[in-house]
Amino acid sequence: MQTEDTFPEVNIYTDGGAEPNPGKGGIGVIMTYKEHKKELSQGYLLTTNNRMELMGVIFGLEQLKKPSIVNIYSDSKYVVDGISKGWAEKWKSKNWFRTRTEKAVNYDLWARLLELISKQQSVTFNWVKGHDGHNENERCDQLANIALNGKELLEDFGYKPATETTNNLIGSQEATSSYNKNKILNEGDICRKCNTPVIKKQTKKKSLKPNQDYFFEYYLLCPNCKTMYMVEEAKRFGNERGNQLFS
Repeated sequence: MQTEDTFPEVNIYTDGGAEPNPGKGGIGVIMTYKEHKKELSQGYLLTTNNRMELMGVIFGLEQLKKPSIVNIYSDSKYVVDGISKGWAEKWKSKNWFRTRTEKAVNYDLWARLLELISKQQSVTFNWVKGHDGHNENERCDQLANIALNGKELLEDFGYKPATETTNNLIGSQEATSSYNKNKILNEGDICRKCNTPVIKKQTKKKSLKPNQDYFFEYYLLCPNCKTMYMVEEAKRFGNERGNQLFS
């Protein structure tokens, strides 16, 4: 008979997001075991909301040092349904194709998540309503926001090629020259991932949030693989910041 010491029961609360989307991202994780509690967070240079929601769960599971009975709590239907309804397993069985011609979005993270789940005694996914007074969920949201606004930001290699993000940060002449040859700037440019011409899409929310310096008026979207490209020309600043830059 297995005991609690053999398979400890651990609760993992997670949240993640990007600001804007895509943009800087962050994850917040709270892990509890009996009277023990641990808070974790990490920020990323360029990513998406859904990737951060997945990364939060992955980050939490990666902390476990032995097989456990795990209860995951997330406000992301995307993540919870992806596992609970068997979507990820189905995509995996089809070599990560969502349809006959399209790969599942974020399949690199879904693959990591399924691998981590397989190492546990059991993993149960629970959906919680976000921003609804759930203490751990609210705290995870705070941790994620602190992380994305921090200085120690990592690259999300699965979302953007490492060279592109590095070029933006380092700005060396040689790297920038190579980067600009493949940079997506205008409607009709070729998607770097699947060689499909991108289209221009207007963002739904065109206003600044508290503590936000700018927003994107539009973005470029690949209609085939759904990759989104944010361009500097679409960036709109608040009046004060805009006047400083363009006066």
